[in-house]
Amino acid sequence: MNVLFLTFGRIEDINDRTIYCDLLREFLKQGNRICVLSPGSQEGISGENYRLEYVNLDTVRGGSNLIKKGLSTIMVKRKYINEIKKVYQSVRFDLVLYSTPPITLFKVVEYVKKRDKSQTYLLLKDIFPQNAIDIGLMGTKGLKGLIYKHFRRQEKRLYKISDMIGCMSQANLDYVIEHNPEVDPGKVEICPNSIEITDKSVNDETRKRIRTKYDIPLNRKVFVYGGNLGKPQGIPFIIECMRASKEIEEVYFLIVGDGTEYRKLENYVSTGQQKNLKLMKRMPKEDYDTLVAACDVGLIFLDHRFTIPNFPSRLLGYLAAKLPVLACTDPKTDLGQVIKAGEFGWWCESDNIDIFVEKVEEIINTDTSQLGLNGYSYLIEHYAASVSYGIIMNSLKNITR
Repeated sequence: MNVLFLTFGRIEDINDRTIYCDLLREFLKQGNRICVLSPGSQEGISGENYRLEYVNLDTVRGGSNLIKKGLSTIMVKRKYINEIKKVYQSVRFDLVLYSTPPITLFKVVEYVKKRDKSQTYLLLKDIFPQNAIDIGLMGTKGLKGLIYKHFRRQEKRLYKISDMIGCMSQANLDYVIEHNPEVDPGKVEICPNSIEITDKSVNDETRKRIRTKYDIPLNRKVFVYGGNLGKPQGIPFIIECMRASKEIEEVYFLIVGDGTEYRKLENYVSTGQQKNLKLMKRMPKEDYDTLVAACDVGLIFLDHRFTIPNFPSRLLGYLAAKLPVLACTDPKTDLGQVIKAGEFGWWCESDNIDIFVEKVEEIINTDTSQLGLNGYSYLIEHYAASVSYGIIMNSLKNITR
């Protein structure tokens, strides 16, 4: 089967350890041919049964007003379609696979679907533009309202052109069906974030060496957050949680990442008021994975204002390292229910600092090793790339024309 994967995320190597590359490698293992289109200016890369092709978007700039943004969107679509015409003129695709973000690829999907009579499968990783509304990045009135309506129309078109929509969790699925009554519920299913399973845990000797290397205490329970530090994470709440925990001598907090709100955390840390908190910039993935594995508990934060049910993929990294999880999120996501079902951690709402502190104090007195093993078992059963592959392939058998 010939599979075309469309993305606005940069893929430089099919062997990268990401949720998308891991899934694509599973397709390769099962004997399929993979073609990828992603942004870039370099020459394409070919390997055994796969081709990475790049679309140069350097000349496409969004601009700051609606007209420029609209024109850039049109140009991006045309560039992708032109690249398909040029490079894959003689290739007929059986399946078009694509993810959100973005929602603006529907014209590209529509072109290939019509040309090749392809089956189409959407990996729904965020629900835009509603997520932008929730955290104040977009509005429903005035010029912002026009932009919102434009993107909402594109979202609906993407759902319509998709033969199947794979959602990250049950709450994700329920939201899509409830807020898009024109979508056939029969074409919406759970296809979770997934990875190629690798045991990322470390032994005691490595843990001591890594902690010493990064000047992290050996005799404290270390809570680690790794990933994006932007508005979706609710940085002001994180800062208040850290501040409220600064006198707890038995714990140490490590935050690793970057993003639009990084400076807020940096400003707080620079005051020197908190001795049990360390902030580090994003690092190479292999180094990051080892650092996480040398900690004790993985942290997940989501802004309490979200009305859409997010399901952060960073959970998988913690589970692969056999770390239990403390998640502080909005009440709309079902992440807390999953953590409870898998018996691998704790959950609280991200609007109550006192409850966060209570959870931290509870964890101090808990043997977390069994919870970490529970999480790793849950990862194998539910979030292996082979599981997602099986879901997708089974669904394609049931698509009718």
